[in-house]
Amino acid sequence: MASSDTYHASGLCGPRLEDFRALNEEMNFKLSDQVLQEMTEIAEGTTRAYQRISEIPDPSIPLVKYPRTPGYKPTPEDNPYNAWAWRCDIKGAPTGKLAGKTVAIKDNIAVAGVPMRNGTKILDGYVPEFDATLVSRILDEGGRILGKSGVEDMCLSGSSVTNSDGPVRNPHDETRITGGSSSGSGALVCGGQVDLAIGGDQGGSIRIPASFTGIVGLKPTWGLVPYTGASNIEPTVDHLGPMARTVTDCALLLEVIAGDDDGRDPRQKTDVVIPEYTKLLEQGVSGKKVGLLTEGFEACTEEAVKTVVRAAANKLTQVGAIVKETSIPMHKDAGAIWTVTGGQGAYKCMYESNGTGFFAKGFYPTSLQEATFRGRTTHPQDMQPIFKFFCLYMSHIDRMYGNKFYAKGQNLILELTKKYDAALQEFDVLIMPTMPYTASKMPAKDCSFKELHLNAMSMVANTMPYNSTGHPALSINAGFSPPDGQDKRKLPIGMMIVGRKFDEVTVLQFARAFEKLSG
Repeated sequence: MASSDTYHASGLCGPRLEDFRALNEEMNFKLSDQVLQEMTEIAEGTTRAYQRISEIPDPSIPLVKYPRTPGYKPTPEDNPYNAWAWRCDIKGAPTGKLAGKTVAIKDNIAVAGVPMRNGTKILDGYVPEFDATLVSRILDEGGRILGKSGVEDMCLSGSSVTNSDGPVRNPHDETRITGGSSSGSGALVCGGQVDLAIGGDQGGSIRIPASFTGIVGLKPTWGLVPYTGASNIEPTVDHLGPMARTVTDCALLLEVIAGDDDGRDPRQKTDVVIPEYTKLLEQGVSGKKVGLLTEGFEACTEEAVKTVVRAAANKLTQVGAIVKETSIPMHKDAGAIWTVTGGQGAYKCMYESNGTGFFAKGFYPTSLQEATFRGRTTHPQDMQPIFKFFCLYMSHIDRMYGNKFYAKGQNLILELTKKYDAALQEFDVLIMPTMPYTASKMPAKDCSFKELHLNAMSMVANTMPYNSTGHPALSINAGFSPPDGQDKRKLPIGMMIVGRKFDEVTVLQFARAFEKLSG
Protein backbone atom coordinates (compact mmCIF):
# COMPACT_ATOMS: atom_id res chain seq x y z
CA MET A 1 0.00 0.00 0.00
CA ALA A 2 1.29 3.43 -0.87
CA SER A 3 2.29 5.76 1.95
CA SER A 4 0.55 9.04 2.78
CA ASP A 5 3.58 10.84 1.43
CA THR A 6 2.48 9.70 -2.06
CA TYR A 7 -0.57 11.89 -1.76
CA HIS A 8 1.47 14.79 -0.42
CA ALA A 9 3.61 14.54 -3.57
CA SER A 10 0.57 14.49 -5.85
CA GLY A 11 -0.73 17.76 -4.49
CA LEU A 12 -3.24 16.77 -1.79
CA CYS A 13 -2.20 16.82 1.85
CA GLY A 14 -3.80 13.85 3.58
CA PRO A 15 -3.25 13.21 7.31
CA ARG A 16 -0.12 11.40 8.49
CA LEU A 17 0.37 9.59 11.79
CA GLU A 18 1.83 12.68 13.47
CA ASP A 19 -1.18 14.71 12.29
CA PHE A 20 -3.58 12.21 13.85
CA ARG A 21 -1.55 12.19 17.06
CA ALA A 22 -1.76 15.98 17.37
CA LEU A 23 -5.48 16.05 16.63
CA ASN A 24 -6.13 13.17 19.06
CA GLU A 25 -4.51 15.17 21.85
CA GLU A 26 -6.24 18.44 20.93
CA MET A 27 -9.68 16.78 20.74
CA ASN A 28 -9.07 14.62 23.83
CA PHE A 29 -10.19 11.43 22.08
CA LYS A 30 -7.71 9.24 24.04
CA LEU A 31 -7.06 6.86 21.14
CA SER A 32 -4.13 4.46 21.39
CA ASP A 33 -1.16 4.77 19.07
CA GLN A 34 -2.10 1.41 17.51
CA VAL A 35 -5.56 2.68 16.60
CA LEU A 36 -4.07 5.89 15.23
CA GLN A 37 -1.68 3.87 13.06
CA GLU A 38 -4.59 1.84 11.67
CA MET A 39 -6.55 5.05 11.04
CA THR A 40 -3.57 6.45 9.13
CA GLU A 41 -3.60 3.42 6.82
CA ILE A 42 -7.38 3.61 6.29
CA ALA A 43 -7.13 7.35 5.63
CA GLU A 44 -5.11 6.69 2.50
CA GLY A 45 -8.25 5.45 0.74
CA THR A 46 -10.18 8.52 1.80
CA THR A 47 -7.36 10.71 0.55
CA ARG A 48 -7.62 9.03 -2.85
CA ALA A 49 -11.25 10.20 -3.05
CA TYR A 50 -10.18 13.76 -2.27
CA GLN A 51 -7.39 13.50 -4.83
CA ARG A 52 -9.81 12.31 -7.50
CA ILE A 53 -12.22 15.17 -6.77
CA SER A 54 -9.34 17.63 -7.12
CA GLU A 55 -8.68 16.26 -10.64
CA ILE A 56 -12.25 16.57 -11.96
CA PRO A 57 -12.97 19.96 -13.61
CA ASP A 58 -15.10 22.20 -11.43
CA PRO A 59 -18.59 22.81 -12.90
CA SER A 60 -19.38 26.47 -13.32
CA ILE A 61 -22.46 28.61 -13.76
CA PRO A 62 -23.26 29.61 -17.38
CA LEU A 63 -20.46 30.95 -19.54
CA VAL A 64 -19.76 34.65 -19.70
CA LYS A 65 -21.60 36.07 -22.73
CA TYR A 66 -20.61 39.72 -22.93
CA PRO A 67 -17.07 40.89 -23.73
CA ARG A 68 -15.25 43.08 -21.27
CA THR A 69 -11.82 44.31 -20.29
CA PRO A 70 -10.61 44.17 -16.68
CA GLY A 71 -11.12 47.90 -16.20
CA TYR A 72 -9.09 49.91 -13.72
CA LYS A 73 -8.83 51.13 -10.16
CA PRO A 74 -10.00 54.75 -10.20
CA THR A 75 -7.90 57.67 -9.07
CA PRO A 76 -9.33 59.96 -6.38
CA GLU A 77 -10.28 62.45 -9.11
CA ASP A 78 -12.25 59.70 -10.88
CA ASN A 79 -13.92 58.43 -7.73
CA PRO A 80 -16.65 60.70 -6.30
CA TYR A 81 -17.33 60.02 -2.62
CA ASN A 82 -14.69 57.25 -2.77
CA ALA A 83 -17.63 55.05 -3.76
CA TRP A 84 -16.11 53.03 -6.61
CA ALA A 85 -14.09 49.95 -5.76
CA TRP A 86 -13.28 49.39 -9.44
CA ARG A 87 -14.26 50.99 -12.74
CA CYS A 88 -15.13 49.10 -15.92
CA ASP A 89 -17.59 49.35 -18.79
CA ILE A 90 -19.51 46.19 -19.70
CA LYS A 91 -22.27 46.62 -22.25
CA GLY A 92 -25.09 44.09 -22.20
CA ALA A 93 -27.61 43.17 -24.87
CA PRO A 94 -28.56 45.96 -27.32
CA THR A 95 -32.20 45.82 -26.20
CA GLY A 96 -34.07 44.89 -23.04
CA LYS A 97 -35.79 46.31 -19.98
CA LEU A 98 -32.58 47.97 -18.79
CA ALA A 99 -31.44 49.33 -22.14
CA GLY A 100 -29.87 52.73 -21.55
CA LYS A 101 -29.56 52.18 -17.80
CA THR A 102 -26.19 52.26 -16.03
CA VAL A 103 -25.57 49.94 -13.09
CA ALA A 104 -23.09 49.52 -10.23
CA ILE A 105 -22.54 46.06 -8.76
CA LYS A 106 -21.70 45.72 -5.07
CA ASP A 107 -18.15 44.43 -4.69
CA ASN A 108 -19.16 41.26 -2.85
CA ILE A 109 -20.69 40.00 -6.12
CA ALA A 110 -18.73 38.28 -8.90
CA VAL A 111 -18.27 39.95 -12.27
CA ALA A 112 -16.06 37.77 -14.46
CA GLY A 113 -12.65 39.23 -15.23
CA VAL A 114 -13.11 42.15 -12.82
CA PRO A 115 -11.30 42.17 -9.44
CA MET A 116 -13.50 41.43 -6.43
CA ARG A 117 -12.23 42.49 -3.00
CA ASN A 118 -15.33 42.59 -0.78
CA GLY A 119 -13.76 45.63 0.85
CA THR A 120 -10.95 43.59 2.41
CA LYS A 121 -7.21 43.16 1.93
CA ILE A 122 -7.49 39.41 2.36
CA LEU A 123 -9.04 39.17 -1.13
CA ASP A 124 -6.34 41.26 -2.83
CA GLY A 125 -5.65 39.78 -6.26
CA TYR A 126 -8.84 37.73 -6.56
CA VAL A 127 -10.52 37.89 -9.96
CA PRO A 128 -13.63 35.68 -10.42
CA GLU A 129 -13.97 33.69 -13.61
CA PHE A 130 -17.79 33.77 -13.63
CA ASP A 131 -20.67 36.23 -13.56
CA ALA A 132 -23.11 36.05 -10.66
CA THR A 133 -26.61 35.09 -11.80
CA LEU A 134 -28.05 38.58 -11.36
CA VAL A 135 -25.10 40.09 -13.27
CA SER A 136 -25.99 37.86 -16.24
CA ARG A 137 -29.64 38.87 -15.95
CA ILE A 138 -28.81 42.58 -15.89
CA LEU A 139 -26.63 42.26 -18.99
CA ASP A 140 -29.20 40.10 -20.78
CA GLU A 141 -31.73 42.92 -20.32
CA GLY A 142 -29.44 45.59 -21.76
CA GLY A 143 -27.94 47.00 -18.57
CA ARG A 144 -24.52 48.65 -18.77
CA ILE A 145 -22.25 47.88 -15.80
CA LEU A 146 -19.90 50.76 -15.02
CA GLY A 147 -18.06 49.12 -12.14
CA LYS A 148 -17.99 47.63 -8.68
CA SER A 149 -19.24 49.76 -5.79
CA GLY A 150 -17.27 49.99 -2.57
CA VAL A 151 -18.41 47.99 0.46
CA GLU A 152 -17.57 47.74 4.12
CA ASP A 153 -14.70 45.35 4.90
CA MET A 154 -16.22 41.87 4.43
CA CYS A 155 -19.62 43.66 4.50
CA LEU A 156 -19.68 43.41 8.28
CA SER A 157 -20.65 46.95 9.25
CA GLY A 158 -23.59 49.32 8.89
CA SER A 159 -21.31 52.33 8.63
CA SER A 160 -19.09 53.34 5.69
CA VAL A 161 -15.64 53.63 7.28
CA THR A 162 -14.08 50.14 7.34
CA ASN A 163 -13.41 49.63 3.62
CA SER A 164 -9.70 48.94 3.12
CA ASP A 165 -9.63 51.74 0.50
CA GLY A 166 -10.99 54.28 2.97
CA PRO A 167 -14.41 55.68 3.93
CA VAL A 168 -17.29 56.14 1.49
CA ARG A 169 -18.60 59.68 1.94
CA ASN A 170 -22.25 60.74 1.99
CA PRO A 171 -23.18 62.91 -1.02
CA HIS A 172 -25.44 65.06 1.21
CA ASP A 173 -22.56 65.89 3.54
CA GLU A 174 -19.16 64.35 2.90
CA THR A 175 -18.21 64.60 6.56
CA ARG A 176 -20.88 62.01 7.34
CA ILE A 177 -21.22 58.26 6.81
CA THR A 178 -23.13 56.84 3.89
CA GLY A 179 -24.20 53.74 5.77
CA GLY A 180 -23.28 50.22 4.82
CA SER A 181 -22.40 47.75 3.94
CA SER A 182 -23.71 48.70 0.47
CA SER A 183 -22.16 52.12 0.97
CA GLY A 184 -20.76 52.62 -2.52
CA SER A 185 -24.04 51.62 -4.15
CA GLY A 186 -25.93 54.15 -2.04
CA ALA A 187 -23.49 56.98 -2.72
CA LEU A 188 -23.25 56.32 -6.47
CA VAL A 189 -27.02 56.24 -6.95
CA CYS A 190 -27.59 59.28 -4.73
CA GLY A 191 -24.77 61.21 -6.40
CA GLY A 192 -26.05 60.51 -9.91
CA GLN A 193 -23.06 58.42 -10.98
CA VAL A 194 -25.30 55.51 -12.02
CA ASP A 195 -29.00 54.95 -12.55
CA LEU A 196 -29.21 51.72 -10.59
CA ALA A 197 -27.17 49.62 -8.19
CA ILE A 198 -27.22 46.21 -6.59
CA GLY A 199 -26.87 46.00 -2.83
CA GLY A 200 -26.59 43.13 -0.40
CA ASP A 201 -28.47 42.98 2.88
CA GLN A 202 -27.80 40.73 5.89
CA GLY A 203 -28.69 43.11 8.72
CA GLY A 204 -29.86 46.19 6.82
CA SER A 205 -27.09 46.79 4.31
CA ILE A 206 -29.37 47.93 1.48
CA ARG A 207 -31.78 49.92 3.64
CA ILE A 208 -29.16 51.67 5.83
CA PRO A 209 -27.41 53.52 2.97
CA ALA A 210 -30.78 54.05 1.26
CA SER A 211 -32.03 55.82 4.38
CA PHE A 212 -28.88 57.87 4.98
CA THR A 213 -28.67 59.00 1.34
CA GLY A 214 -32.39 59.44 0.64
CA ILE A 215 -32.79 56.88 -2.16
CA VAL A 216 -35.01 53.80 -2.56
CA GLY A 217 -33.58 50.47 -1.44
CA LEU A 218 -35.45 47.16 -1.28
CA LYS A 219 -34.46 44.05 0.63
CA PRO A 220 -36.64 41.48 -1.14
CA THR A 221 -38.19 38.43 0.42
CA TRP A 222 -35.54 35.86 1.34
CA GLY A 223 -35.26 33.54 -1.65
CA LEU A 224 -36.78 35.83 -4.28
CA VAL A 225 -33.50 37.04 -5.82
CA PRO A 226 -30.75 34.43 -6.39
CA TYR A 227 -27.64 34.92 -4.27
CA THR A 228 -25.53 32.78 -6.61
CA GLY A 229 -22.08 34.24 -7.15
CA ALA A 230 -22.02 36.53 -4.10
CA SER A 231 -19.94 36.20 -0.96
CA ASN A 232 -21.97 34.86 1.95
CA ILE A 233 -22.21 36.20 5.45
CA GLU A 234 -24.81 33.73 6.74
CA PRO A 235 -27.08 31.87 4.31
CA THR A 236 -30.25 32.30 6.40
CA VAL A 237 -29.97 36.11 6.32
CA ASP A 238 -28.29 36.70 2.92
CA HIS A 239 -30.24 38.91 0.48
CA LEU A 240 -29.43 40.81 -2.72
CA GLY A 241 -31.66 43.59 -3.99
CA PRO A 242 -32.14 46.80 -6.00
CA MET A 243 -31.22 50.39 -5.16
CA ALA A 244 -32.40 53.36 -7.23
CA ARG A 245 -33.49 57.00 -7.07
CA THR A 246 -37.14 56.20 -7.86
CA VAL A 247 -39.59 53.47 -6.93
CA THR A 248 -40.20 52.74 -10.61
CA ASP A 249 -36.52 52.08 -11.28
CA CYS A 250 -36.28 49.97 -8.13
CA ALA A 251 -39.24 47.88 -9.31
CA LEU A 252 -37.74 47.59 -12.79
CA LEU A 253 -34.44 46.24 -11.50
CA LEU A 254 -36.25 43.78 -9.21
CA GLU A 255 -38.26 42.60 -12.22
CA VAL A 256 -35.01 41.72 -13.98
CA ILE A 257 -33.09 40.03 -11.16
CA ALA A 258 -35.85 38.07 -9.36
CA GLY A 259 -36.72 34.46 -10.04
CA ASP A 260 -35.56 30.85 -9.85
CA ASP A 261 -31.91 30.02 -10.44
CA ASP A 262 -32.24 26.38 -11.61
CA GLY A 263 -31.35 24.98 -8.21
CA ARG A 264 -28.03 26.79 -7.91
CA ASP A 265 -29.14 28.87 -4.92
CA PRO A 266 -30.58 26.81 -2.04
CA ARG A 267 -32.24 29.90 -0.56
CA GLN A 268 -34.69 30.16 -3.43
CA LYS A 269 -38.37 29.32 -3.42
CA THR A 270 -38.85 27.84 -6.87
CA ASP A 271 -42.62 28.10 -7.35
CA VAL A 272 -42.89 31.90 -7.15
CA VAL A 273 -44.33 33.68 -10.19
CA ILE A 274 -42.47 36.94 -10.84
CA PRO A 275 -44.94 39.67 -11.84
CA GLU A 276 -44.14 42.72 -13.93
CA TYR A 277 -43.82 44.96 -10.90
CA THR A 278 -43.59 48.14 -12.96
CA LYS A 279 -47.02 47.57 -14.52
CA LEU A 280 -48.67 47.18 -11.10
CA LEU A 281 -47.23 50.22 -9.35
CA GLU A 282 -50.02 52.65 -10.18
CA GLN A 283 -52.93 50.60 -8.83
CA GLY A 284 -52.99 52.68 -5.66
CA VAL A 285 -53.48 51.84 -2.00
CA SER A 286 -57.03 53.01 -1.37
CA GLY A 287 -58.69 50.90 1.31
CA LYS A 288 -55.44 49.19 2.27
CA LYS A 289 -54.26 49.23 5.87
CA VAL A 290 -50.99 50.48 7.35
CA GLY A 291 -49.79 49.45 10.79
CA LEU A 292 -47.43 51.96 12.43
CA LEU A 293 -45.20 49.70 14.52
CA THR A 294 -44.93 51.26 17.98
CA GLU A 295 -41.71 49.45 18.88
CA GLY A 296 -40.12 50.56 15.61
CA PHE A 297 -40.68 54.22 16.55
CA GLU A 298 -39.50 53.62 20.12
CA ALA A 299 -36.14 52.42 18.73
CA CYS A 300 -35.38 55.94 17.47
CA THR A 301 -32.87 58.16 19.25
CA GLU A 302 -33.68 61.34 17.26
CA GLU A 303 -37.09 62.90 17.77
CA ALA A 304 -37.07 64.36 14.24
CA VAL A 305 -36.88 60.87 12.77
CA LYS A 306 -40.06 59.77 14.55
CA THR A 307 -41.88 62.99 13.67
CA VAL A 308 -40.97 62.96 9.97
CA VAL A 309 -41.77 59.27 9.44
CA ARG A 310 -45.09 59.44 11.29
CA ALA A 311 -46.11 62.46 9.23
CA ALA A 312 -45.05 60.72 6.03
CA ALA A 313 -47.04 57.60 6.84
CA ASN A 314 -50.13 59.64 7.71
CA LYS A 315 -49.93 61.32 4.28
CA LEU A 316 -51.08 58.00 2.83
CA THR A 317 -54.56 58.68 4.18
CA GLN A 318 -54.80 61.34 1.46
CA VAL A 319 -54.97 58.54 -1.12
CA GLY A 320 -57.38 56.35 0.82
CA ALA A 321 -55.08 54.24 2.99
CA ILE A 322 -56.09 53.48 6.57
CA VAL A 323 -53.29 54.20 9.07
CA LYS A 324 -53.40 52.82 12.62
CA GLU A 325 -50.97 52.06 15.44
CA THR A 326 -49.98 48.48 16.17
CA SER A 327 -47.61 46.76 18.58
CA ILE A 328 -45.35 43.70 18.37
CA PRO A 329 -43.41 43.57 21.67
CA MET A 330 -41.12 40.80 20.39
CA HIS A 331 -39.71 43.30 17.86
CA LYS A 332 -37.55 44.58 20.72
CA ASP A 333 -35.86 41.18 21.04
CA ALA A 334 -35.25 40.75 17.31
CA GLY A 335 -31.79 42.35 17.43
CA ALA A 336 -30.66 39.91 20.12
CA ILE A 337 -32.10 37.03 18.11
CA TRP A 338 -30.14 38.12 15.02
CA THR A 339 -26.98 38.44 17.12
CA VAL A 340 -26.96 34.82 18.25
CA THR A 341 -27.93 33.40 14.85
CA GLY A 342 -26.37 35.85 12.41
CA GLY A 343 -23.30 36.30 14.61
CA GLN A 344 -22.40 32.69 15.19
CA GLY A 345 -23.60 31.76 11.71
CA ALA A 346 -21.37 34.44 10.19
CA TYR A 347 -18.37 33.13 12.14
CA LYS A 348 -19.03 29.59 10.92
CA CYS A 349 -19.69 30.65 7.34
CA MET A 350 -17.18 33.47 6.83
CA TYR A 351 -14.30 32.20 8.94
CA GLU A 352 -14.54 28.46 9.38
CA SER A 353 -15.90 27.77 5.88
CA ASN A 354 -14.28 30.70 4.08
CA GLY A 355 -17.43 32.43 2.91
CA THR A 356 -19.15 29.48 1.26
CA GLY A 357 -20.92 27.65 4.09
CA PHE A 358 -22.02 24.02 4.33
CA PHE A 359 -25.14 21.85 4.37
CA ALA A 360 -26.96 23.12 1.30
CA LYS A 361 -27.25 21.92 -2.29
CA GLY A 362 -26.31 24.45 -4.92
CA PHE A 363 -23.43 26.27 -6.58
CA TYR A 364 -20.34 26.89 -4.44
CA PRO A 365 -17.83 29.42 -5.88
CA THR A 366 -14.66 27.42 -5.21
CA SER A 367 -12.28 30.10 -6.52
CA LEU A 368 -13.74 32.56 -4.00
CA GLN A 369 -13.46 29.98 -1.23
CA GLU A 370 -9.81 29.35 -2.09
CA ALA A 371 -9.00 33.06 -2.23
CA THR A 372 -10.69 33.67 1.13
CA PHE A 373 -8.90 30.74 2.75
CA ARG A 374 -5.57 31.86 1.35
CA GLY A 375 -6.00 35.41 2.62
CA ARG A 376 -7.42 34.39 5.98
CA THR A 377 -4.60 31.95 6.72
CA THR A 378 -1.62 33.86 5.28
CA HIS A 379 -2.35 37.36 6.58
CA PRO A 380 -5.21 37.20 9.11
CA GLN A 381 -3.95 40.41 10.70
CA ASP A 382 -5.43 42.25 7.71
CA MET A 383 -8.98 41.32 8.68
CA GLN A 384 -10.82 44.33 10.07
CA PRO A 385 -11.29 44.73 13.87
CA ILE A 386 -15.07 44.22 13.89
CA PHE A 387 -14.71 40.88 12.11
CA LYS A 388 -11.89 39.90 14.48
CA PHE A 389 -14.20 40.69 17.41
CA PHE A 390 -16.91 38.46 15.89
CA CYS A 391 -14.38 35.66 15.45
CA LEU A 392 -13.01 35.93 18.99
CA TYR A 393 -16.40 36.20 20.66
CA MET A 394 -18.18 33.54 18.63
CA SER A 395 -15.23 31.15 18.92
CA HIS A 396 -15.56 31.50 22.71
CA ILE A 397 -19.32 30.82 22.55
CA ASP A 398 -18.69 27.86 20.25
CA ARG A 399 -16.24 26.30 22.69
CA MET A 400 -18.30 26.98 25.79
CA TYR A 401 -21.82 26.27 24.56
CA GLY A 402 -21.61 24.68 21.11
CA ASN A 403 -24.46 25.81 18.89
CA LYS A 404 -27.05 25.94 21.68
CA PHE A 405 -27.81 29.64 21.25
CA TYR A 406 -27.76 29.49 17.44
CA ALA A 407 -30.33 26.70 17.63
CA LYS A 408 -32.51 28.54 20.14
CA GLY A 409 -32.24 31.71 18.08
CA GLN A 410 -33.48 29.92 14.97
CA ASN A 411 -36.40 28.54 17.01
CA LEU A 412 -37.21 32.06 18.19
CA ILE A 413 -37.13 33.28 14.58
CA LEU A 414 -40.04 30.94 13.90
CA GLU A 415 -41.99 32.69 16.68
CA LEU A 416 -40.89 36.14 15.55
CA THR A 417 -42.04 35.34 12.02
CA LYS A 418 -45.46 34.32 13.33
CA LYS A 419 -45.78 37.67 15.14
CA TYR A 420 -45.09 39.68 12.00
CA ASP A 421 -47.25 37.38 9.89
CA ALA A 422 -50.15 37.84 12.30
CA ALA A 423 -49.81 41.63 12.14
CA LEU A 424 -49.64 41.43 8.35
CA GLN A 425 -52.94 39.57 8.29
CA GLU A 426 -54.54 42.64 9.86
CA PHE A 427 -52.46 45.18 7.93
CA ASP A 428 -51.25 45.18 4.34
CA VAL A 429 -47.90 46.70 5.39
CA LEU A 430 -46.07 47.76 8.53
CA ILE A 431 -44.31 51.14 8.61
CA MET A 432 -41.56 52.43 10.91
CA PRO A 433 -38.38 54.50 10.64
CA THR A 434 -35.61 52.72 8.76
CA MET A 435 -32.85 54.20 10.93
CA PRO A 436 -33.01 55.43 14.55
CA TYR A 437 -31.09 58.56 13.59
CA THR A 438 -29.80 60.51 10.59
CA ALA A 439 -26.34 59.91 9.13
CA SER A 440 -23.70 60.39 11.82
CA LYS A 441 -20.35 62.12 11.50
CA MET A 442 -17.38 60.07 10.32
CA PRO A 443 -15.35 58.83 13.29
CA ALA A 444 -11.72 59.89 13.49
CA LYS A 445 -9.17 57.61 11.84
CA ASP A 446 -7.58 56.92 15.21
CA CYS A 447 -10.86 56.35 17.07
CA SER A 448 -11.12 53.62 19.69
CA PHE A 449 -12.49 50.21 18.82
CA LYS A 450 -15.50 50.97 21.01
CA GLU A 451 -16.30 54.06 18.96
CA LEU A 452 -15.74 52.20 15.68
CA HIS A 453 -18.08 49.40 16.77
CA LEU A 454 -20.75 51.86 17.89
CA ASN A 455 -20.53 53.69 14.57
CA ALA A 456 -20.86 50.40 12.69
CA MET A 457 -23.54 48.53 14.63
CA SER A 458 -25.82 51.02 16.42
CA MET A 459 -28.39 51.58 13.67
CA VAL A 460 -29.85 48.13 13.00
CA ALA A 461 -32.70 47.75 15.50
CA ASN A 462 -35.41 48.04 12.84
CA THR A 463 -33.59 46.47 9.90
CA MET A 464 -32.16 43.26 11.39
CA PRO A 465 -35.53 41.66 12.26
CA TYR A 466 -36.56 41.24 8.63
CA ASN A 467 -33.27 39.63 7.64
CA SER A 468 -34.03 36.98 10.23
CA THR A 469 -37.65 36.46 9.19
CA GLY A 470 -37.20 37.11 5.47
CA HIS A 471 -40.05 39.61 5.00
CA PRO A 472 -39.58 42.20 2.22
CA ALA A 473 -38.63 45.64 3.51
CA LEU A 474 -38.13 48.85 1.52
CA SER A 475 -36.64 52.18 2.59
CA ILE A 476 -37.82 55.37 0.92
CA ASN A 477 -36.99 58.96 1.80
CA ALA A 478 -39.69 60.31 4.13
CA GLY A 479 -38.29 63.82 4.34
CA PHE A 480 -35.38 65.67 5.91
CA SER A 481 -34.22 66.60 9.37
CA PRO A 482 -34.40 70.27 10.38
CA PRO A 483 -31.09 72.16 10.58
CA ASP A 484 -29.31 71.39 13.85
CA GLY A 485 -27.26 74.11 15.59
CA GLN A 486 -24.25 75.17 13.51
CA ASP A 487 -24.91 72.46 10.89
CA LYS A 488 -27.46 73.93 8.48
CA ARG A 489 -27.64 70.94 6.15
CA LYS A 490 -30.81 68.87 6.15
CA LEU A 491 -30.25 65.11 6.20
CA PRO A 492 -32.48 62.41 4.68
CA ILE A 493 -34.75 60.31 6.90
CA GLY A 494 -35.85 56.88 5.69
CA MET A 495 -39.29 55.31 6.10
CA MET A 496 -39.35 51.51 6.03
CA ILE A 497 -42.30 49.65 4.52
CA VAL A 498 -42.52 45.95 5.43
CA GLY A 499 -44.83 43.51 3.66
CA ARG A 500 -45.95 39.92 3.48
CA LYS A 501 -43.47 37.44 2.08
CA PHE A 502 -43.35 37.49 -1.73
CA ASP A 503 -45.77 40.45 -1.78
CA GLU A 504 -43.26 42.99 -3.06
CA VAL A 505 -46.06 44.35 -5.26
CA THR A 506 -47.93 45.82 -2.29
CA VAL A 507 -44.74 47.19 -0.70
CA LEU A 508 -43.80 48.89 -3.96
CA GLN A 509 -47.35 50.24 -4.44
CA PHE A 510 -47.23 51.94 -1.04
CA ALA A 511 -43.79 53.34 -1.82
CA ARG A 512 -44.98 54.65 -5.17
CA ALA A 513 -48.11 56.18 -3.63
CA PHE A 514 -45.97 58.05 -1.10
CA GLU A 515 -43.46 59.06 -3.77
CA LYS A 516 -46.23 60.74 -5.74
CA LEU A 517 -47.59 62.44 -2.63
CA SER A 518 -44.18 63.81 -1.72
CA GLY A 519 -43.41 65.02 -5.21
